[in-house]
Amino acid sequence: MSDKPSVLFVCVHNAGRSQMAAGWLRHLAGDTVEVRSAGSAPAARVNPAAVEAMREVGIDITGQSPKLLEYETAESSDVIVTMGCGDACPVFPGKRYEDWKLDDPAGKGLDAVRPIRDEIRTRVERLLADLNRTA
Repeated sequence: MSDKPSVLFVCVHNAGRSQMAAGWLRHLAGDTVEVRSAGSAPAARVNPAAVEAMREVGIDITGQSPKLLEYETAESSDVIVTMGCGDACPVFPGKRYEDWKLDDPAGKGLDAVRPIRDEIRTRVERLLADLNRTA
């Protein structure tokens, strides 16, 4: 069992928002946080516009692939950040939950994905600052 906090980002397809959030947290936190992401109905691949938007800021998420949300992954996470997965996200007593209302980048071009990427960065920075305060 690790003593570093674990954060799980969940969205429906695990192809855009949750992948960008995981990329930001890995980039900003280094190895101080265990970063996880999953989806309630994973897509076949990560959204190319999300990959390109992250590449623009120096973060490579090309090696990531959408994963199915597993009960055990959610249960063993300290913080669960949902991004539109609705009732498919399990709820565990005692877990810290955040629900981030963000536009879905699915089907959008790079110009529309950039502001979503930037909003995710802001939220990840706040989450990381809070995790560092409570560590």
